Amino acid sequence: MDAQLLTLAILMVAIVLFVSEKIPLALTAMLVLISLVLGDILTPEEAFSGFINKNVILFCAMFVVGGALFETGMANRIGGIVTHFAKTERQLLLAIMLVTAILSGFLSNTGTAAVLIPAVVGIASRSGIRRSKLLMPLAFASAMGGNLSLIGAPGNLIVDSTLSKMTDGAQSFGFFSFAMIGIPMMIFGLLYFLTIGYKLLPDRPGGDGVEMYDEQPAMAPLWKQYLALGVLVLTILAMVFDDVIGFPMHVIGVTGALLLVLTGVMKERRALDAIDSRVIFLFAGMLPMAIAMQKTGLGTMMAEHVVAYLGEAPSPRVLLSVLFVISAGLSQFMSNTATTALLAPIGGAISVGLGADPSAVLMAICIGGSCAFATPLGMPANTMVLGIGGYRFNDYVKAGLPLVVVGYLVSVVLLPIIWPFYPA
Repeated sequence: MDAQLLTLAILMVAIVLFVSEKIPLALTAMLVLISLVLGDILTPEEAFSGFINKNVILFCAMFVVGGALFETGMANRIGGIVTHFAKTERQLLLAIMLVTAILSGFLSNTGTAAVLIPAVVGIASRSGIRRSKLLMPLAFASAMGGNLSLIGAPGNLIVDSTLSKMTDGAQSFGFFSFAMIGIPMMIFGLLYFLTIGYKLLPDRPGGDGVEMYDEQPAMAPLWKQYLALGVLVLTILAMVFDDVIGFPMHVIGVTGALLLVLTGVMKERRALDAIDSRVIFLFAGMLPMAIAMQKTGLGTMMAEHVVAYLGEAPSPRVLLSVLFVISAGLSQFMSNTATTALLAPIGGAISVGLGADPSAVLMAICIGGSCAFATPLGMPANTMVLGIGGYRFNDYVKAGLPLVVVGYLVSVVLLPIIWPFYPA
């Protein structure tokens, strides 16, 4: 069978299994991985490369760093401070999403979510609010925050580079250009979760992925609590200045985790217990699908087929709309960075061919790629909260898909106004 068709068939079967949840999500991901190897689409080395992916290593490390904050009782103390000021569920939700989005505008989305998860679990524990009502909004806010600045997400830099190439250096996006659409996106996202979205979030007693978070933490000695907090803060600072110190984030995270075990803040057994192995297998198992879509050209083929239906001279607004949908659709199952890198040259070239300014179309591709809300696979942050929040695949579809629609409407209306297709 043609490699593209076989990859598409495997993807379709995986979607059905994910939605039905007839078998565990992590097992489905591993079946996808093995199928790609047996189908001779990927080599074993390519298929299992996800297990040494830097995000997977960062997951493991930050599960331990965050687990120490919860294990020592420091997360509960932080939760007590927050709940003192934000007393209602919606006030807490608003505070968590705002803090997450602002931090994600300047830090790694994945890193921001990783360090805030234990604090939010502590907040949920102290307030009596289900953590399932808080963790998914946290993950989604980390993606929305990535649209606040040029460095908020890798996809932002990709479309900026593409715009510069398409216009021979005459145009580029400024550092806060993304905020012109990112801030409205965030405002409407917050309004969505404070109204309709809040009702669509599952109401479950707790996660079934990491047993540590299902226990009531005992208050450890103060030195352990403050050392856990200190390691977390130092880890965050090191991640912020990773370019300066010369070490990538996953190496910094592992260093922080090791410090906690070596200093006795966490026992080795408890550190291992803090790692949600199902998240690791789910994320690492589905990464090969993104590799297969790129290797076989399936992603490009799907995008080009859809764009071909628009005709030789489509309306720039229709082109923007369609590319947003394609970008958002692909990013539910493959890296939004890869999706943006795939679609940006296509959208930019068609826009220039129409004599239109490509800025709005490129921005639509970037924003669409960040709207990976409808599956736990769309972003690392989505996957990280899966077990701890006790979520199921369909929970993401139910709460996340309307948010994708909100993002689409905001983008289609505002982007042509902010960046006109035919400026004077």
